[in-house]
Amino acid sequence: MSEDDSSSTHPPEHHEKRRSWLDRISSALSGEPSSREDLVELLRDAQSDGLIAADTLRMMEGAIAVSDLTVGDVMIPRSQMIALPADAKFLDLMKMVVESGHSRFPVHGEDKDEILGILLAKDLLRGVVADNGPGTIHELLRPAVLIPESKRLDVLLREFRQSRNHMAIVIDEHGGVAGLLTIEDVLEQIVGEIDDEHDEAENPDALIAAQADGQYVVDALTPIDDFNERFGANFDDDEYDTIGGLVTAAIGHLPEAGEELTLDRFVFRVASADARRVHAFHVGVLGSL
Repeated sequence: MSEDDSSSTHPPEHHEKRRSWLDRISSALSGEPSSREDLVELLRDAQSDGLIAADTLRMMEGAIAVSDLTVGDVMIPRSQMIALPADAKFLDLMKMVVESGHSRFPVHGEDKDEILGILLAKDLLRGVVADNGPGTIHELLRPAVLIPESKRLDVLLREFRQSRNHMAIVIDEHGGVAGLLTIEDVLEQIVGEIDDEHDEAENPDALIAAQADGQYVVDALTPIDDFNERFGANFDDDEYDTIGGLVTAAIGHLPEAGEELTLDRFVFRVASADARRVHAFHVGVLGSL
């Protein structure tokens, strides 16, 4: 059977549908550029017509959306950063690295705004096991890339690819550390959540769990919006994204397990915390205790 003959095996309506969509694409790309909304609509039509998969459509929409985002829109805020102190002992650093499951860490001096460099877990391991290895962590650090919150995400992705850096420290307008961003965080805006072998499966409903005594266990990473919606609260999320960041800022220091704070009609008691951040709260609602 010839190629011409084989093409006739497809129903006529299939060819008409394909020509119709291709005609629309050609029309959109000729003459004056179309708006992004028109382009996204065409892509969604293509997915509806079976020309591209749903996953492909999501990635294409994500790639288009990235050009409208800035570093500040998607960075990991300072309150959730896992940074290592430069003066810590090697064994203590190893424990922090193993507990977090990450592969790259900002290292700070006495002032947490003083980022000395980036430590790779593999470099730390080599330093620990090497004969006559480095005397201090400073010898293992790689240069830190500093970027402003206003940097466009698509520009940063291009720079990540060109420089082969995988992490950047985000600096606010006053020169302080605002957060950090990794190449994985940027790619997740395009392809969706990327899980690795260290990521635990998350149940969104488990972020806020009701207890038999009428209180709740609330994960510190619970978005403030989700907390407000669940409890009818009205906490401001302009400055902080998570309930952990909000409560930590209100307390004024990194709290230890057992510390309590009352905000509005809620009593927050730190259920678990480590040297870097709060993990969970016991929350009671005044009037229902």
